[in-house]
Amino acid sequence: MKSANLGYPRIGGRREWKKALEQYWAGQLAEADLVQQLKEIRLGHLRRQLELGVEIIPVNDFTYYDHVLDTAAMFGLVPERFDYSGGPVELDVYYAMARGSQKAAACEMTKWFNTNYHYIVPEFAGRVPELTENKPLQAYREAKRELGIEGRPVILGLYTLVKLSKGYAEDECSSWVDKLLPLYVQVLQELKAEGVVWIQMDEPILNTTLYQEDLQNVKRIYEYIAQQVPGLKLMLQTYFDSVDDYEQIIHLPVAGIGLDFVHDRGENLKALIQHGFPEKKVLGAGVIDGRGIWRADLNQTYAVLNQLSQIIASERLLVQPSSSLLHVPVTAESEQALEPVLKNALAFADEKLREIVLLTQAGNGLLENPDHALASASAGRYALQQSSSRNAARVQAAAAELTEQQAQRSKPVRERSVIQKERFQLPLLPTTTIGSFPQTAEIRAARQKWRRKEWSEDQYSAFIDEQIKLWIGLQEQLGLDVLVHGEFERTDMVEFFGEKLAGFAFTSFGWVQSYGSRCVKPPIIYGDVDFVVPMTVRETVFAQSLTSKPVKGMLTGPITILNWSFVRDDVTRETVANQIALALRQEVAELEAAGVGMIQVDEPALREGLPLKREHWEAYLEWAVRAFRYATAGVRDETQIHTHMCYCDFEDIMESISGLDADVISIESSRSHGELVESFEQFTYDKGIGLGVFDIHSPRVPSVEEIGQMIDRALRVLDPAQFWINPDCGLKTRRAEETLASLRNMTQAAELARPKYQAELAR
Repeated sequence: MKSANLGYPRIGGRREWKKALEQYWAGQLAEADLVQQLKEIRLGHLRRQLELGVEIIPVNDFTYYDHVLDTAAMFGLVPERFDYSGGPVELDVYYAMARGSQKAAACEMTKWFNTNYHYIVPEFAGRVPELTENKPLQAYREAKRELGIEGRPVILGLYTLVKLSKGYAEDECSSWVDKLLPLYVQVLQELKAEGVVWIQMDEPILNTTLYQEDLQNVKRIYEYIAQQVPGLKLMLQTYFDSVDDYEQIIHLPVAGIGLDFVHDRGENLKALIQHGFPEKKVLGAGVIDGRGIWRADLNQTYAVLNQLSQIIASERLLVQPSSSLLHVPVTAESEQALEPVLKNALAFADEKLREIVLLTQAGNGLLENPDHALASASAGRYALQQSSSRNAARVQAAAAELTEQQAQRSKPVRERSVIQKERFQLPLLPTTTIGSFPQTAEIRAARQKWRRKEWSEDQYSAFIDEQIKLWIGLQEQLGLDVLVHGEFERTDMVEFFGEKLAGFAFTSFGWVQSYGSRCVKPPIIYGDVDFVVPMTVRETVFAQSLTSKPVKGMLTGPITILNWSFVRDDVTRETVANQIALALRQEVAELEAAGVGMIQVDEPALREGLPLKREHWEAYLEWAVRAFRYATAGVRDETQIHTHMCYCDFEDIMESISGLDADVISIESSRSHGELVESFEQFTYDKGIGLGVFDIHSPRVPSVEEIGQMIDRALRVLDPAQFWINPDCGLKTRRAEETLASLRNMTQAAELARPKYQAELAR
């Protein structure tokens, strides 16, 4: 057996990658210095994997922003609005595609399969692809030249690239395969000429629900590559789920197949046992979880490897993670503040690679007592399982005894809306924001002083109150109709709540990439989740005391907390979601008792939790929607429940979105506005809805006219009486001047639109 990795975290143990990018964007770092700093980070990652004893090390898994964007740039798939004239894509154009510019809107961003990583969606319309530069070849040469590493280049597979892109009709899929296939062949031929033996071709699209036409295209791609580049060994790598069409996939003309044996629900192993595996192919056995952060039960994992070795010769087995380690932090060694019983149960990227190397040694007979060695490496996992934090009888009983009645509002939305309209007296096309306002350097510095005990609780609270007071005043000046307190006390929309609930823990350096340079530090749900004290009441009530306009209470929903955390793996995700929902239900009750009339419970991660296989969607959505309703359905009829979702394909889950039974929903749509509006042409939505009218991830300030056009497009389909006007998402990452300018234009656009649509309603 050999040990292999599929991809290493890009950001660095102290987020060095993020800091370099942001300095460059701010004009504080020259391009040459950025290139040099990123090279040092990249080589450091390769060196670390070598030190850990990994035998097969991936190259070209590093990126300047996003690996899908890299692939699009490599093939010249740059939308016309970016003034690109061919050849290698310059950094400013590359970053404009990702972040937008004053001249051009950014490309759409959406979730990478069912993870919390976001990729930049390639646009095919109006562009003839060309090979601009061979990035995998450059990465291979660098690793060999600088470190003597014979790396395995990683390439995003052709069919995954096509299926994740936009700008072409459904019946044009095959023609785009034809356009791109010669370019892929050219990349591979150049790699072969360089002496590369193995290529990792990532095709996670094979783990989704595919149809016969898809399989025909995949077969055509790999047969053509085999004909044009004979002798080059392709490792066709799949991950995140099982392969439905196992028998067809394993007989593709490739030298190896990588399968996920962690997130496959046992299906890959079952298929392999039933149908066998080709004698001459290599199997990449993804037996260590590439997405979770828990130590594996290595004896159990070793048993799986033994099963595989009964079917496949050991020399044709690679021991590897189930996916790239992009989705986990770098190392748990730095987490000195965690309780030992928790820390010893954690395995981040480096620890996972150690597990892979240890399993490989066991499989090769290099351990004197493999059972003892593997059990010792898993001891932390067993100790946590026995701890009191995972055995809270009261919490477990409450979640087990939930009833359907607890998930139902007392009146239907049509009747509630009449009561709420009378209570709030809002104008037509009411304006609001999603929740957060800019987190300035001053705010971050104040939080650090408080965390370091340099400021008392009273000092910090007084500072936060001043920020709330400032921004309540600014919102009133802008003319917004429904206000927010700004969330200045919150670092992250999940972390904030996890810090106040039982069953959560937090790392010091457990950062992972969400999109671009945006890194998050997911909470760890390690035990039973329980309400402790009110979490949001003080700031919301203070904000409401400063204005006669309604101020929304702001919470993060149970499914987003679940999907944006590292979740314990000893109980079902549904069980954890229900525990979180019960804790939030109590917080909602506290807000309502304090006089807060609008409560927003955000669920931006609802769709990303969808299983990759469509046949499993219904079961997930059923319990996910029910968990949201457990959290929100206990309020009175006059209390208005809002929710927010962002950056995903909503058209697939419109019925479930409606099933949340929120009184008002706001949805990201500025990067894909027309497409989302088309969804409402097919689905009648009977609740309040706001479609985001400007992109908060871009520094670009939209004009009044542009926002007005967005409003008009939506109101061709939606009833003006149900429509709200808001940005795409929270404004935490934007500068104050950008925020105020954009919101000013938004409120002016709303004021201009109201008379027109008021007259329409009167007719």
